[in-house]
Amino acid sequence: MHPAANVDPAELAKFSQLAHRWWDLDGEFRPLHQINPLRLEWIDGLVRLQDRQVVDIGCGGGILAEAMARKGAQVLGVDLAGKSLRVAQLHALEAQTPRVAYREIGAEDLAAERPGQFDVVTCMEMLEHVPDPQSVVRACAALVKPGGWVFFSTINRSPKSFLFAILGAEYVLNLLPRGTHEYKKLIRPAELATCARASGLELRQARGMGYNPLNRRYALTQDTSVNYLLATQKAP
Repeated sequence: MHPAANVDPAELAKFSQLAHRWWDLDGEFRPLHQINPLRLEWIDGLVRLQDRQVVDIGCGGGILAEAMARKGAQVLGVDLAGKSLRVAQLHALEAQTPRVAYREIGAEDLAAERPGQFDVVTCMEMLEHVPDPQSVVRACAALVKPGGWVFFSTINRSPKSFLFAILGAEYVLNLLPRGTHEYKKLIRPAELATCARASGLELRQARGMGYNPLNRRYALTQDTSVNYLLATQKAP
């Protein structure tokens, strides 16, 4: 369907099969709903989203895109999973969420079409699912205006992340469907930061995200050994 795009057909099929479950708060995407307030407030705390032009790369069913629009941003969510986008569009209509639109287009193609047009670019829980994450980082850097911010979140490639993010989350606690993540596709923070700098983005802040199985709550931490978020900024 997207022969030249930076996409893994198996990953696309996986998320397409689950598309109807995106807004089920007790379904497979429950962890994304639970962490969404944390990542939203972290982003909004670093760059006020009100009246910003924002693009959400790999937006899926629109969980973060809608939330940013409700913060007053003008949001474009893009993804290559058409079924997920249709779910996102329908939910935005049902929830009467203004200032959010969706397109089926890859990050690289959008960067070629609209370079330097966004104040904020978000790329969350997406890099570990594509064949060439460096290409996506370069596209994100191209999309953002000088002085603008690019936010990433992904999973560290470490023994601890294998234990907690794959074995624990997928096989023990059943927080995610089995096979959601492949260990070899995970990215170390230093690798992502190096790639960001090579693309003209400077690291401004790093945060970890931890899960407490006792109270079933997530929290932002200083520990980036498993899930982590990076805030980067393009030179003015």
